[in-house]
Amino acid sequence: MKKQMESILDRNMPLITNLSNASSVLNMMDNINWCGFYIARGDKLYLGPFQGDVACTVIPFGKGVCGTCAKEKRTIIVPDVFKFPGHIACSSKSRSEIVVPIIKEDKVLGVIDIDSPVFDRFNENDKKMLEEIALLLSDIWEN
Repeated sequence: MKKQMESILDRNMPLITNLSNASSVLNMMDNINWCGFYIARGDKLYLGPFQGDVACTVIPFGKGVCGTCAKEKRTIIVPDVFKFPGHIACSSKSRSEIVVPIIKEDKVLGVIDIDSPVFDRFNENDKKMLEEIALLLSDIWEN
């Protein structure tokens, strides 16, 4: 997936174009029901390009999995969303989730958010791959 992501990302294209195609590549993962991006503006995350059902549009830093990831600047794997304190249920189909921060010069630019209808879907291999993709994205991200 990293190779495919490298082949589609283009620093000469607008961010929205890159994230749109990137969400399509992420959507090729097995056993997921939502994938996409939230873009940081101030202390809030705003819905960006995604694949899946209608989603939450604004998430404050520190709230839910995405907001906690952005505030703490770390990847969060949630095996069971029902056990995550303050989980924001954008979809009743989701059972597990992984959220990876996209960081440049210690500033959170956004997050990669992927949900699954399967409990305990995400593992350390997913984390490593998605963190590599987050690095690729931070390199082409417009300021």
